[in-house]
Order: sequence, then C-alpha cells, then structure tokens
Amino acid sequence: MTGLRYAAMSDVGPVRKNNQDSGYAGPRLLVVADGIGGQAAGDLASSLVVQIVRRLDEPAPDDVLQALAGAVHRANDRLAEVIEEDPSVDGMGTTLTALLVDGDRVGLAHVGDSRGYLLRDGQFSQLTTDHTFVQQLIDEGKITPDEARTHPHRSLIMRALDGRHSVEPDLFDLELRVGDRVLLCSDGLSSYVDEPTIAAVLGDGTVELATTALVRLALEASTTDNVTCVVGEIVASPAGPDASEAAVGTDAEPLPTEPLLVGSAAEQPRAPRAGLRHTTEHPAIRDDDELDPDIDPEEVRYAPRREGRYRRARQIVLALVVLVVVGLGLGWAYSWSQQQYYVSASDGNVAIFRGIEQDVPGVTLSELDDRTDLAVAELPEFNQDQVEDGITASNLEDAKATIATLRELARDCAAGGRSAEDCLGAETTDPTPDPPTDGPVTPNEPGGGGGGAGR
Repeated sequence: MTGLRYAAMSDVGPVRKNNQDSGYAGPRLLVVADGIGGQAAGDLASSLVVQIVRRLDEPAPDDVLQALAGAVHRANDRLAEVIEEDPSVDGMGTTLTALLVDGDRVGLAHVGDSRGYLLRDGQFSQLTTDHTFVQQLIDEGKITPDEARTHPHRSLIMRALDGRHSVEPDLFDLELRVGDRVLLCSDGLSSYVDEPTIAAVLGDGTVELATTALVRLALEASTTDNVTCVVGEIVASPAGPDASEAAVGTDAEPLPTEPLLVGSAAEQPRAPRAGLRHTTEHPAIRDDDELDPDIDPEEVRYAPRREGRYRRARQIVLALVVLVVVGLGLGWAYSWSQQQYYVSASDGNVAIFRGIEQDVPGVTLSELDDRTDLAVAELPEFNQDQVEDGITASNLEDAKATIATLRELARDCAAGGRSAEDCLGAETTDPTPDPPTDGPVTPNEPGGGGGGAGR
C-alpha cells in the first residue's frame, strides 16, 4: 500500500494582478488548475473546478479513472451552472491536471496545458501531453519542442473546461513505486524553466523545499504568468509491506494528513493585527489584551486629529487634482487603445480590428481593419468561441499571424488532418484557400491564439 507525502505553493508572479491558478494537495490527491487569462473570471473557473475535484480525496471507488472522469464532468457542469446564473462570467475556462492515489492504484486526468512530470531514480519524464496548437505542430513534425517554447502563440489551447463544451479528459493509469516524485504545475513554471533544471530541483531535499525552490526558479526566470507547483512523493503506508523502506527513505517522518489549498481556491483573508480592534473612530484602538510587540506604542497613542477650518477648501483642491489626473489618464488610455489589435468576427467571417474590444458609452474604441474570407463556421467550436470573444494581438503582424494559424487549422480540419474531437463543430465541406494578403505563413510560424487563450 502506498501514500503521498505532498506540498503545494502558488505565486501570483511579478506581472499579473490576480492569481488565476489554483492548486490542491492531500493524502490521496494532487490537483493543478490554471484559469484561462484574457477571458472572464479565469480565477473563478480554476477555483470552482478544484473545489469540485478535491472531493475525490477520500477512499476512492474501485475504478480511479472512472472517479476522475466523473469529477471532471461534474466540474464542467458546475461551470455551466455558474455561467447560466451569471452571464457576465461567460467565457471563463481552466485547465486541469489531477492525480489520484488509492492504495496501489494511481490514475491521472488531464485537460489543457498544465503539466504532470515524473522523477524516478534520477530519470525525468513528462506524463501529460499539452492540448495546444503548438503541440499538434510538434506531433506533425512541423516544429521542434525547442521552437515551441518560444513560439509567439504557444498559449493557444485546444481543450479546456469552460462549461460550454463537452470535454473528455486524457485518462490513464500510472505505475508508480515508492520513491517516485510527481510534479503537477501550471505553465508559469514549465514555459520559463527548462526540464533539466526542474528535474534537478525536484529531486533535491524534501518535497516542501523542492516546491518552494521550483516556484522561486520561475520567479527568477522572469515568468510573466502565475506559477503553481504541487509535488507528491510516493511512500509506503505504515501498514503496507514496504513500510520499512518508506521509513528509511523519508527518515520515518509521519505522512501529512491536512490538505493544502493554494492560489485562487484558497481563502486567505488578511487578519487584523493581534490585540487591535478596528473601529470607525480609530483604526488601532486595542482591547484589554496587550498590543502586538511589533507595533510602536506611540503609533496608537494619539486620537485622530480634528479637521481644521480649511477642510472644505482642501476637499475641493483634491477633487480638482483627481479630475485632472483622471482626464490625463483617459487621454493616454485612448491613445494606447488605438495602437492595439485583436481578431474577432465580422459578418460571419474572421476579421482584424484596430483598438480594444471594450464598450464605453459615447466612445468608439475599435474599428474594422480587415475582413478575411475565412468563415468563423469553418473553425472548430472551441476556436469559434475564441474568435467571438476576441483574440488579442500585440500588433498588426501578430494579428495576421493569428489569422494564418486559424486558416491552417480550418484547412487541416477540412482535409481530415486532425482528430474529430479537435475539429468538433467545424464546417469541413469547403476548405478555404490561402489568400495572398494575410501575411507570410511558414511551417514554423502558424501563429494564433494570443491573449484570448493565454494564462
């Protein structure tokens, strides 16, 4: 019989304002979910999915894969319910990678481009296959894995939990043994740190130290994404036949029993400072308890100062300053918006727009730049929704590259070059020819996806 020694950590990263990753680690279950950035409520999507899947962290039924598949479908149904209740979050989505251990049975479920890795006796291998456009290009021999790491549209995912489409996860059994270490991580790590480095750190020290070091590596590598790492080590349960081996390998440390929840799924309210009662009269009036020793006693000795006779004048000046700052900010924001591009739908065809896809009363922030002859209906259902939602581009050339990627995808689906699941919903009776005006297309730069499916 085997069990898990585990650790989990998530960091918002140096760029993002909120953490759209969620992670979970428990005695039988490891989970990572990465909310799809550039769309509505990616943090909500990852949190909801983890909260559903974490219920598997109990004695599992006879079939661990069936249990994982059921949890994935329930999670997707839950997203659909939330979207129906609140249409403003329509467009949210998330990846999911989950590993379930029950005795000697281990199963893994995977959707999207979060990853699962295995370290065994110094040998490092990837357990999951990314559901991304660039991974399909790798499988077809059009680009190399090294080229995929720097591909401008490596974030375009082909499969995710979004509550709008029926999604079948990759499901497979794993043969793990005592001493194996498993890493589940969001692409905030895997896209910025090379695998030899990940392998070296994953096998060094305790699982807690390894998890912390991996997150630190991603931050030092200047990741622009959230980063979440969940590490599990396979150990023998105390009652199992390999109990003595487990004790030797882990210094006889007891297995953890309290689950860990990290990222957007974790509720971590900021607690008030010890010994202080926050009131409307003064933010630092204490009870009879002693003050926190880290607080300077002089800091709470003075009552709030009364407003002087120039209070109204100061308020007027402050209001004028705020109006000036807001006016300057709006002017800069409008100027910036007119230098942006995105790909969306126009009269049923894929088109390039200049500006940003945002509604502001009385202000037009975008205009049609070029309408292509690529019909939205020729794309798979998942990508149709991405186009309808709008795919951001860093510049005009990036937008043209996105068009080229979508055109190649439609052509492949029409020619039967992709799986039925990847081409679900695409009209394949009339393949669209290559136009000469959408920018150069080379085998190593199909483009596509941008912010509409980024993390």
